[in-house]
Amino acid sequence: MHAAVLMSHDTPPVYAEHPDPVATGEHEMVVQVLAAGLHHLTRAKANRSHYSSTGSFPLVPGVDGVVRDATGRLRYAVLDDTVLGTFADRTVIDVRRSVLLPEGSDPVRIAAAMNPGMSAWVALRRRFAFQEGQHVLVLGATGSAGRMAVQIAKRFGAARVVAAGRDTTRLKALPALGADQVITFDEITAAADVDVVLDFVWGTPTAEAMLPLLTARADRSAPLTWIQIGSIAGETAPIPSAALRAARLHILGSGIGSVPPRDFIAELPELAAAVTEGELDVQARAVPLAGIAQAWTSSSTERLVLVP
Repeated sequence: MHAAVLMSHDTPPVYAEHPDPVATGEHEMVVQVLAAGLHHLTRAKANRSHYSSTGSFPLVPGVDGVVRDATGRLRYAVLDDTVLGTFADRTVIDVRRSVLLPEGSDPVRIAAAMNPGMSAWVALRRRFAFQEGQHVLVLGATGSAGRMAVQIAKRFGAARVVAAGRDTTRLKALPALGADQVITFDEITAAADVDVVLDFVWGTPTAEAMLPLLTARADRSAPLTWIQIGSIAGETAPIPSAALRAARLHILGSGIGSVPPRDFIAELPELAAAVTEGELDVQARAVPLAGIAQAWTSSSTERLVLVP
């Protein structure tokens, strides 16, 4: 079969022949890959910048995808740590980490949407007791995950969603997706009285925004939950100590480890249904797996989906 193969953390994958996969465990099955998203997580695990990276090479990347099982049914599957990911004609999945997809599911849309959509979906369902009518700030709303987060917060009943980002052109498109207000980081105090922050940015921008936002709150004793989800601007953030004293701030993270795999899997069917039914707007572009070298270094604003 063919696969995208990485030989080191600092070079793009190459399209090459690769040994066929073999199922060895009780719950494993060999499946045909139909579509696999090129996510930030995939690149980060490959270049060893993500905390869950194994650093093993050679590596076939790909953390999830839409697959066809031996009975012809379509599944969305999430892979555990493995050197044989979904950027291949076929791979091995643990059936317990997959869900059957609804009739009419578009493999490319599902592959594009599930990983970025899952970040906000799981954060609001499994890391924070979100309630209808609460107010949400999305930091980094112009990226794929942030764009999905705006829509998901509204779908869950947020009374107000504030979308913050640096790309003013992309910010202008977010009111059509449910954002009640769009702001730049320089205008962060406009979101002072939200109940929860979904942070896809972290790094210095978060550190510089946190204290002005907190000190501008009408009632600093009102709880604010800050959920760290992504770190596109930096792995560390120099949070000022005053931020932890000046307001009733609760900082937590949402991701692999802080949320058990079973909780992620439990949320997948409803998210897949929302994507299939068109409730969430998805920006996706299918590219051939054979073009992996070019796709790997692409700066496209669309979520690229590799199709064998």
